[in-house]
Amino acid sequence: MRARFPFARTLSALTALMVLPLIAPAAASASPGRECATPSIDRLQQWLASGEGTTVPATGSLLVPAGRRYAAEVTSLNAEWHVAVVWLGNRFEAQADLSRSAGFLLTYRATDDLYVQLRPASHWSGGAQWLTPVPSTGGRLVTKFFSFSPRRWTSLPELGTPSYSFASALREARGLVFVGKTPNELEFRGLRIYGYRPPCL
Repeated sequence: MRARFPFARTLSALTALMVLPLIAPAAASASPGRECATPSIDRLQQWLASGEGTTVPATGSLLVPAGRRYAAEVTSLNAEWHVAVVWLGNRFEAQADLSRSAGFLLTYRATDDLYVQLRPASHWSGGAQWLTPVPSTGGRLVTKFFSFSPRRWTSLPELGTPSYSFASALREARGLVFVGKTPNELEFRGLRIYGYRPPCL
């Protein structure tokens, strides 16, 4: 990503990025490989309702059968903060170094806007985290690319300013945490992180 290219090659690369949400799901660099023997989405086995906020389900796994694969489904109720967690290493103690990753592809439906936080192992708890907006899809299933470029990530004054750098969060990423403060119907069908293959348990 940091290499210098002649103008023509740069133009081609930018054009490819513009259509990335349409073609990237088939890209080898984002493919995590075969699913796990137990329920998973792109080898991610731990999709969890944290019990924070009123959700259905209230706690436990969000994974449900969806044809021959699985989806993660959660409904958020009321105007309060809701939290849904994905452990990147499939267990709480694990962490992943995403410092060389360009970002991730998310296939999802959402009836309202929300955020996703990148939480590091050393600062897992609390709302003062680096986050990026996840826009509503109007209930349609879409695939969208989310960059790990620092300028794409920020914080919310209501939740607090992180005491750690975004670079450090990438180096010791424990989970992606979806948070929102409005009623929402969410379904996740894919989460492919470039350059990272989650270990099955």
